[in-house]
Amino acid sequence: MSKIAVIKTGGKQYKVAEGEVLKVEKLAAEKGAKLNLETLLIIDGDKIEIGQPSLGEKVEVEIIDSGKAKKITVVKYKNKTRYKKTVGHRQQFTAIKVSKIA
Repeated sequence: MSKIAVIKTGGKQYKVAEGEVLKVEKLAAEKGAKLNLETLLIIDGDKIEIGQPSLGEKVEVEIIDSGKAKKITVVKYKNKTRYKKTVGHRQQFTAIKVSKIA
């Protein structure tokens, strides 16, 4: 069984394994850069490490790509007052690949 970790980035927590690719909130780094992310938990077979509240930066990731997600439409509407406002939004993301879990 490979190592599994729980990382924290962008105010969210993600369960990751080595070699996994996922999209997270935008990170301020260039394509191809290597970063270490805050690690909350590591599971390696029967061995479990739990942070109090974190274990430090033990998961190394590589930035693959960054961009914008698909557009969503947000509509604000007030009944009986002739008020309707439509706004589009595209959330920025960074695609990362988990290189190594320490």
